[in-house]
Amino acid sequence: MQMMTSLNSSPVDFTLCPRFERTFSFLGKKWNGLIIDVLLQEGPQRFRDLAHNIPRCSDRVLVERLKELEANGVVLRQTYPDNALIEYRLTPKGQELQGVMTAVHAWSDKWSCEDDQK
Repeated sequence: MQMMTSLNSSPVDFTLCPRFERTFSFLGKKWNGLIIDVLLQEGPQRFRDLAHNIPRCSDRVLVERLKELEANGVVLRQTYPDNALIEYRLTPKGQELQGVMTAVHAWSDKWSCEDDQK
């Protein structure tokens, strides 16, 4: 449990919900949000298309993140038996992040400046 100080300087008990902490750690992990956003915006993607849409992420890290997203039930790795096609798509759980990502985009448009990236 963490202690915070209120405006009147008396200590206030403050604990984050463990589910919120896990979720924020997961969504805040580098590249996860961008992968989810690309899949929300572009629909199912082959690995090479995802790599093209997120060029600063190495292939090794992209593979690692996709496996994590799949293990967490956010992304589905779909293979087709009649050919070598493999696609990554959002599960219903992943699609429910649309509202979150829309809110992040709105916040970014309002508060993030190009100068912040330097």
